[in-house]
Amino acid sequence: MNGLLIGRFQPFHLGHLEALQFALSKVDKLWVGLGSSNKPVQKNNPFSAEERKQMILSSIDNTMKEKISIYFIPDLDNHVKWIEKIDTIVPKFDIVFSNDELTKHLYSKRSVQVIAIPFLNRNVLSGTNIRDLIISDQKWDNLVPQGTRNFLKNTSAKEHLKNL
Repeated sequence: MNGLLIGRFQPFHLGHLEALQFALSKVDKLWVGLGSSNKPVQKNNPFSAEERKQMILSSIDNTMKEKISIYFIPDLDNHVKWIEKIDTIVPKFDIVFSNDELTKHLYSKRSVQVIAIPFLNRNVLSGTNIRDLIISDQKWDNLVPQGTRNFLKNTSAKEHLKNL
């Protein structure tokens, strides 16, 4: 059985890692969609899809890598067309992992099972919070996996975020 999990991963943090592990406990293969892949780099979308892919792959072990495939999912202004577009990008899936009410509604109309992802410390583990901590020189590195931490430090993410 295959599953789909879409997120922006701006940046990939421990809550995202937990979500991947949760989803992988329910399926054999997991398609990870990098949302907003067509959006330009900007304050709320500071990392390109390729950079986010690097963060994820550097943060997971080989066992997870064997079960995960990563796809770039563009934003569209029409939600129905958006899920139709996903069908053209990712292979067939049986389950969607999402906490988004609209996504749940759209996929339930297609008889695709939607499973909510348990949030891990959501008020702290959010991309917005982590980006704000990086910019303001506060402690953030304990909120992301080692691979993401290395990526953000090696690419001077602090300066990058401050310049947006």
